[in-house]
Amino acid sequence: MAFLVSLGMVVLYASLLVLFLVIAWAIYQDQRRLHIPAEIKYPVRLRVWHGIVRYGGVMAFLLEKLGIQNKYRFVHRVASLMLSKRSSTLTIKDFDFDGVPVRVYWPKTTPSGKRRGVVVIPGGAAIIGNIWEGDPLCHLISQETDSVTVNIAFRLAPEHPFPIPVMDCCTATAHFLKNAAEFGVDPNRIALYGECSGGTFATVVCQQLAARTDLPKPCAQVLIYPYFQAVDFNLPSYQQNQRVPILFKKRALKMGMMYLTGKKFNVEGVMRNAHLPKHVWMKYKKWVSPDLIPEKFKGQGYVPMEWPQFIPELYEQCKESTNPMFSPLLAEDDMIRQLPKTFILTCEYDVFRDDGLLYKKRLEDNGVPVTWYHVEDGFHGFHNPFLEFPTLQIHFRRVTDFINRI
Repeated sequence: MAFLVSLGMVVLYASLLVLFLVIAWAIYQDQRRLHIPAEIKYPVRLRVWHGIVRYGGVMAFLLEKLGIQNKYRFVHRVASLMLSKRSSTLTIKDFDFDGVPVRVYWPKTTPSGKRRGVVVIPGGAAIIGNIWEGDPLCHLISQETDSVTVNIAFRLAPEHPFPIPVMDCCTATAHFLKNAAEFGVDPNRIALYGECSGGTFATVVCQQLAARTDLPKPCAQVLIYPYFQAVDFNLPSYQQNQRVPILFKKRALKMGMMYLTGKKFNVEGVMRNAHLPKHVWMKYKKWVSPDLIPEKFKGQGYVPMEWPQFIPELYEQCKESTNPMFSPLLAEDDMIRQLPKTFILTCEYDVFRDDGLLYKKRLEDNGVPVTWYHVEDGFHGFHNPFLEFPTLQIHFRRVTDFINRI
């Protein structure tokens, strides 16, 4: 009997050792596949954050396979618990703006007049994120700029795919513009702020509201490394930064296509640009082309590519990708000319870097004032509060300085 117990313990310890070695090997192989440029400061923090995102995603995947919970809703719940915060310097209340839930933040200081307003649209590809992701941003912006901020709880894909989330943002923003005085805000000093897909949504909202004569116009848009187009996924930045965490090229396309269609599908063809026929690509080449990217951004890792064989079935799945409400870079010049002054932040090691450069050019070509700030050692998500990069405050100061000048 004692022998059997001893044998059982040996088997248990051996199994645990094997499991540990398998996990260690998986982590090692995963880390080996990363590309972290030498110019990025604090690479260990970035590797740790990648590990949290990666293995949190694995846990969410397993829960979904077991039928316990959708993986995106699991990530949403966990992150909301980690990011939500209270403040002794702000008054925070929840409202309903024409059917869209929002959260409004007021500084507790006494203003000399009506305050500036900032509508904050968080990122997450309209799949994860929402009000909990915007919460730290709204705290920071309200405190640093003495502004009233509005955090929009738009509906999320895949349950509510394109264009529902961005239309929620349009509805909530229009309500705030119309009723700004009720919140102690000057309706002519309301800016839109968005990060990642939130920046894309902020751009679309500005475009959609530009032609409306029944509302005050947003006075500025602040766009932090958003995507602007779904025509060419082999621009230099998509090639150079495809393995830079935390937003890999493949991950970006999977999330973007999930938002667009509400479904999962293989994005390998989209990664090669096989999702659009050549005549569509030629139509938009005047706005989306590597030829429009400054030469200094076409360094190591970029190879000019021929347009691939078109896959009609893929086009049917994602033909709305050229809709300006999904790809605002493709809006006509008459629309672009009506946009307010713009702040664009891009990061060198971000797949969306060149989208920002192309949209900057379109705005400038159409006479829209642009303040461009490029983070030479930045990557997508470098602002994340979990990373606590010492340089974050320096970079974010450029954002708040722009807002304070409105």
